[in-house]
This record gives sequence, C-alpha cells and structure tokens, in this order.
Amino acid sequence: MSIEVIKPGLLSSLQDAGRRGHAALGVGRAGAMDEPSWRLANALVGNRDEEAALEITLAGPTLRFRQSAVIAITGGILEARADGQRLPLWTSCFLPAGTVLRLGVMRHGCRSYLAVKGGFDGEPVLGSRSTDLHARMGRAIQAGDILSIGAHAGARWFRSGKQIRALRWGLDPQPWLDYAQAPLALVRGHHYAALDDASQRALFAQRFLISKDSNRTGNRLDGTPLRLREPLELISEATLPGTLQLPPSGQPILLLAEAPVTGGYPRIGQLAAVDLPRIGQRRPGNGVYFRETSMDEAWQRLRDRDVSLRRLLQRIEQRLEST
Repeated sequence: MSIEVIKPGLLSSLQDAGRRGHAALGVGRAGAMDEPSWRLANALVGNRDEEAALEITLAGPTLRFRQSAVIAITGGILEARADGQRLPLWTSCFLPAGTVLRLGVMRHGCRSYLAVKGGFDGEPVLGSRSTDLHARMGRAIQAGDILSIGAHAGARWFRSGKQIRALRWGLDPQPWLDYAQAPLALVRGHHYAALDDASQRALFAQRFLISKDSNRTGNRLDGTPLRLREPLELISEATLPGTLQLPPSGQPILLLAEAPVTGGYPRIGQLAAVDLPRIGQRRPGNGVYFRETSMDEAWQRLRDRDVSLRRLLQRIEQRLEST
C-alpha cells in the first residue's frame, strides 16, 4: 500500500515517539512535537503507539491514496477535504482507493497529525522512523514522493466500499489543545541565579513572542533582552527538549523535539515536560508567558496527564471494537 505526494505542504515529515536513549552517541530524540495528538491519531485508526504518522506544520499536503485506507487527523485544526468532500477531524475515516486528500491551512495550532492504519512504513534508524531535520536523518516529504504503508488487517468498523465514510463519533480536541495559551510552567535552571535581578523578574513576568526564526530544534523568543550579572565561560553541558538557553543576544531559545544533546549557552530554565505539546502547537507570532513551577508539581502534572491519556486510549480501543 502506498500514498503519492502531489503537494508537500509547508513542512510535513514522518514522526513517531523518537530516538530515546541515544544521547551518549550524540543523537537527539526528535519525534512528534505534540505526542498526545500523535498517540490519539494512531489510536483512532487502531494502530499501536509506536507507528509513525505524518506531522504537518501550518499548511498541509495534498495526497493521493493508491489503495483504500483508514485515516485519522488530530492536533491543530485545519480543513480536510477528500475528493472535495469535507472530512471531520479527530475521528476515524475510510478513504477508497484513488481518493485525493487535500489538507489546508491551520486555523488553530501549529501541527496536525495524519495517521493511517498500518502506519507509515520505512527503514527505522536507531529504532525510530522519525525524521530529524537538524541531524539530517531523513527529510521533509516532497512532491512525487511515494509513502509506503505497513501491512495490516482491515478495520472492523468499516466495510470495504467505494464511499468516503467517517465514524459517527469522535474526540473532543478541547482538552488536548492549548486554546487559551495559558502560561507555561518553567523550573529554574542551573544558571538562573546568574541572571541579574531585573532579568530574573522579567523571565516570569514579561510576554515573549515566538520568532519567525523558529523550527523543530527550538523556538527563539523575542522580548526585552535578559542579561547576566557578569559574563560566563561555560563548557558544553547536557540539554534536552524544554531546556531554556540564553545566548549573548539576550533573547532566550527554548529547545524542542530536535534539541541537540549538548549546548554551551547558560541554561536558565527547564520547561515542564507536560507543557512541551503546548509549546509545540504555538506558531511564530504567538505569545509565551512563563510561570515558575517546582519539580514535584511538574512530575505530578505529567503523571496526571499520562493517566488521563492512557484511559482515553483504552476507551478508544474498546469503542472501536464495539462499533
């Protein structure tokens, strides 16, 4: 089974949970920027958690399905049309062979996820099919590409046919999308105390704007420059997604999914892991406020989110089996 890329969209790439556990080799994680949306898209088509999906940034691709397929689209809100017919998001849909799927401009959020039953196939690298643009592991899809789909059994909840169909039920995106763009929780970093007094206050008080020079490696944050009490001479130290660095410009950089494994800038904060999907759904020009949090609170919020997500994944599986 395969899908032909007619138009690639702004930036679309295959992503899964990423390459965890290879930092000692200098290899970052990569993976989906909004992991819950990626997991929910896979669940809606009956995939296992680890299947790769297509991560779509701001404007989607146009794809031709050479064989029939079961798909789901989650994450940021965009218009999806299959052979001109409007397609619902956050639910399971059947597309017959030959269907052309056009995904438009995102109205809310920054990244959507297209999952297909069987998952997008490809040769894993270090146990992952994720594209890492920063490390040049794979590339964004291009016009003319043929995307392979893994072997799978048919979907019990759809009978074969020539009609585009969607389930009568779907998920509410509200709990999973950051509509209010509330403050993001930040733990003080190793070099927070090196900020001068005004910058320490500004870090948790001012509104930053996500720069147009942002990508999957990191968001550059524009605002009143933050300053150190005195220059620091540092050796490179470990970094990971969510590390907030302060380069000489005074404009912080919040590292994201394709974060390098080491960095030499002062580390003034660490974003709570539970808020990584929220920053992953903010686009250039969006505002960012930080609020201070503790490690205990950050861990508890992550545990609570994961419990809710696991329960929903189980409920989706049960609902599909009974449909």
